[in-house]
Amino acid sequence: MVLKYKSSLKDLKKINFEDFKVYLFNLFKVFLPLKKISNLDELETFIQNKSAWVSQVTLYSYLKTRMGTRYVLHFDNEVFLSSINEAKWNIYSIALQDLTFYIFSQLNLSFNYKDFKNAEVIYKKILNNEISNKMPKDIIDRGIKSFNDKLEKINWDTHNNSQPFNDSALALYTWAPIAEELKVLDRKIVLNSVILKWDVVKKEFLKRINL
Repeated sequence: MVLKYKSSLKDLKKINFEDFKVYLFNLFKVFLPLKKISNLDELETFIQNKSAWVSQVTLYSYLKTRMGTRYVLHFDNEVFLSSINEAKWNIYSIALQDLTFYIFSQLNLSFNYKDFKNAEVIYKKILNNEISNKMPKDIIDRGIKSFNDKLEKINWDTHNNSQPFNDSALALYTWAPIAEELKVLDRKIVLNSVILKWDVVKKEFLKRINL
């Protein structure tokens, strides 16, 4: 696979610092009142922020856990850094799908919400906004095609209770730049780590829509 973009050590340090800030915020936000989601713009922000959080935290945690202290030794390896960037965007594009489909299925169940066209509008809008953050166009195009394929088959009445986050869990397993023989050993742990993060997001979402 041809890499379309590069990361630098400076970029990775910035990403890690941003991840740390997100971690601290999520650690202490339990003491803050949750703002209710009251419109589509706020829903879009929730989907974007939580998908990015799950994607980055699970990917970087897996890399650091598997590589240990050797993690920092790869900072000067441009191929490895590019692989991390590629993995991040690919996992994120699927995480956005999973959360979008789950939320609109849950809204359908809880409030009989039927304007499912907004799911597509929000997903594509988020991806288009990521162009300014250098999300590669080939990943955006692939994500939109995948989203449309799933959209044709989805059952909105049951999707929220039908393992809605499996695809993003599998995306982490597939795209993480770890040797295949090692990933096989980690499969169950990797998949569970993503599902557990999504459980946190689900609980917050239900609280923020007054359920």
